[in-house]
Amino acid sequence: MELEAAINEWHESVNEGDLRRSADAVGDPVVVLGPKGAGPITSAQFADWVDRSGIKLKPRSWHPVSDRLMVVEEDATWPESAGSTRVATVFRVGGGKVTAALRLSDLKSALELACICREMAATE
Repeated sequence: MELEAAINEWHESVNEGDLRRSADAVGDPVVVLGPKGAGPITSAQFADWVDRSGIKLKPRSWHPVSDRLMVVEEDATWPESAGSTRVATVFRVGGGKVTAALRLSDLKSALELACICREMAATE
């Protein structure tokens, strides 16, 4: 399945800190949402974020929303963190790449956002 394969590649490249592979795993642009803002960034800017943040995201549960949308609940860690923080990311995939990665603080919020995104896409 293209959706799962693209999200797996995204996680593997980010968790390995492989900047070239991270840039290749996302669309250009890729839409992001996180604690420091939201909007479209280039694939090179995404790789820079992977490098700067040092984040690792371990998938815990997968929640399909549509053929292009998936919510993944994850345990996030950063180089300075003592333990992990549970987060959830709404992923959108197109052309075999992640075209949106919207990180929220909890699964319920991520599922609500994903359902809104699905309904917006269905009514375009």
